[in-house]
Order: sequence, then C-alpha cells, then structure tokens
Amino acid sequence: MGQQIAYRLLLSVPVLLGVLVFGFLLLKLAPGDPAMVVAGPSATPDVVEQIRKEMGLDQPTLVQFWRYISRVAQGDLGRSMINNTSVAEELALAMVATAELMIACLAWAVPAGIAMGTIAAVFQRGLIDRVVMAFSVAGVSMPVFFIGLLLMQYLGYKWQLLPFLGRGGPLWTLEGLRHITLPAMTLGFIFVGPVARMTRASVLDVLKADFIRTARAKGLREKTVIIRHALRNALIPVVTLVGLQAGYLLGGAVVTESIYSWPGVGRLAVGAILASDMPLAQGAILSLAIAFLVINLIVDLLYGLLDPRVQHR
Repeated sequence: MGQQIAYRLLLSVPVLLGVLVFGFLLLKLAPGDPAMVVAGPSATPDVVEQIRKEMGLDQPTLVQFWRYISRVAQGDLGRSMINNTSVAEELALAMVATAELMIACLAWAVPAGIAMGTIAAVFQRGLIDRVVMAFSVAGVSMPVFFIGLLLMQYLGYKWQLLPFLGRGGPLWTLEGLRHITLPAMTLGFIFVGPVARMTRASVLDVLKADFIRTARAKGLREKTVIIRHALRNALIPVVTLVGLQAGYLLGGAVVTESIYSWPGVGRLAVGAILASDMPLAQGAILSLAIAFLVINLIVDLLYGLLDPRVQHR
C-alpha cells in the first residue's frame, strides 16, 4: 500500500505542472490588464507602466512563468491584487467551506445512490426499478443551476423552509447545517443518478456469480446474501465511479457556490477571474487541481480496503 501511495504521488507531479502551465497561460490570454486593476481606472499611463514593471509583466512570458513556479514551489502564492491579502490565507478559508460542501454532498448522495441501485437490482424490471432509473436519468440530465434554482425558489423563497444565501457557520452547528442543506442537495442530485445506475449494474453482475449461489444454497437469508456478499463485491466499480466523477463534482461545486453565495474556492475563482485578480485566480485553480488529486488518492486507498488483492498488485 505504501508503494502504491508513493507511485500515485509521483504521478501527481507532472499533473500539477500541467495545471500550473494551463492556469498561467489561461490567465495570460484572459482580457484585462492586471496592472490597470492594481493602479485603478484613474491612473496615468506612466503609473500603470511603473506598476507593470514592478509586477514583472514587462518580462518575457517564460521568465514570468519561471518566477511564478519558483514562488509556488516555496509555498508563496502571492497576494490578491484586489484585497491586498495573502492568497494562501484566502484559499485556506475558502477550502474549509468547499470541503464542508463536498462532505455534506457525498454524505447523503453516495449512500442514497448505493441504496437505490441495490433496491433496483433486487426488484429488477419491476415498478421500483423503473422509478429508480427514471430518477437517475432525471438527475443526470438536469443541469446544476436548474436544480439549484428550483430548490431555492420553493424550499428557500416560497415555503421559507431553509436559508439559501451564504454560510451560517461551521458544519457541526445548527445554523451551519441549515445553510448547507440546499447547496448539498443541489450538488448531490447530479451525483445520485450515476451512483445508482452503476450500483444496479454491478449488483446484477455479482448476483450471477457462483459464490452467491453457494451462499443461497447454505440457507442464508436473502438480506444477508445481498448486503454481506453481493454488495461488498459490487462496490469496487462504484468507488471507481466516485473517483472519476470527482472532477465533475468540483465543477458542479463552482456553479453551486455561485448560486448560493457559498464562500468556497469555486466562487472565489469565478470572482477572481472576473476581476482579473491573477494571483488569486491561479491559486484557486491550483487548489481545485490538488483537491481532485487528493480525492483520487483516497479512492485508491479504498480499493485496498474493499479488495485486498489490490494491495499486492
């Protein structure tokens, strides 16, 4: 297991380098002049040119990129050009909010998807199976912003059951739970469908295996056969799906945070790009990439727990 983790970490190095290149070039091609942002709209051309030199924007692109990755390697992400605060400090606060949203989303979406998929497999071709599959297709088909606006309109505004703007506090407080419910429901709806469909297909394949027939021949209850024998072996493809969907989930988190004014990394990145705040935008993009890599590393560790054979490969 230790060798597997080290191998995955080694593979992450070129990925992070690619993210650094992509983020740097993307923001270089974006409209707007960072020097103008710092100087303000009333600054004279001489002042703007002086600020451009101080920021190193007059240097060749390769020189600017080398200076950027050198700072990142030392843990220096720079300072926000809008707020004049440390990018690392702003990202640390935003990462807490994004992590809370992801945890709250996965805490209900993954168990619900697994349960729905298992029930659909047990009652294959029945009414329950059709209802679960219809719900899954609807969850996959509807965009995040549409689900968010529906929940906000009815649960938040019309019926006033839950707050729908901002973060009310840490996740372990009552106000924090109330404020995170709608964002977590919105983000989770796009995740339940794929998990349910994958679980259903995987459980159906496992139920045809010889060891399932052996378990039934021993007189075990059907509930025990499904949960203890079939579902455990069917979870490996589901864990794979969770890892593959991590990038899609992070993309959905950007939209969800923007809709509900959730102070996470996604909303921070959107605001920084619109304001031409290059250091903050680059730091946010790098943080999202690192989060994606960490999620995939966790998925690899879960492989070993679900299937011990993976540890010996």
